[in-house]
Amino acid sequence: MSRQPDFNVLTATCPSRTSLARIANKWTAMVVIALSAGDRMRFGDLRTTVDGISGKVLTETLRDLERDGLVARHAYAEIPPRVEYELTALGRTLETPLQALGHWAEEHITEVLAAREEYDARR
Repeated sequence: MSRQPDFNVLTATCPSRTSLARIANKWTAMVVIALSAGDRMRFGDLRTTVDGISGKVLTETLRDLERDGLVARHAYAEIPPRVEYELTALGRTLETPLQALGHWAEEHITEVLAAREEYDARR
């Protein structure tokens, strides 16, 4: 029986570290949260939903997510061309943890801002 290798994100050479870094990226988290609604989204709709992301960064983020098997890209041979994105089954496994982080950030931002003010006042 073959044994799966032990992965540890705290080890510098562990391949799971690159995956964690991708998931922990703010734009990745926001794109996954935006796609969590379940409907396929076009590039422009994603860019509008994820306020503040540039087209270049969104393109790079979507390519990275597609490469990692988290997002599926659907291109239609139409004029003008139409491309839609959706989470894959693997990508959907990130919905709950990333939505939880988003909710945490929204619920605790007042406390975080107060802590920053206190910290800055001491400096």
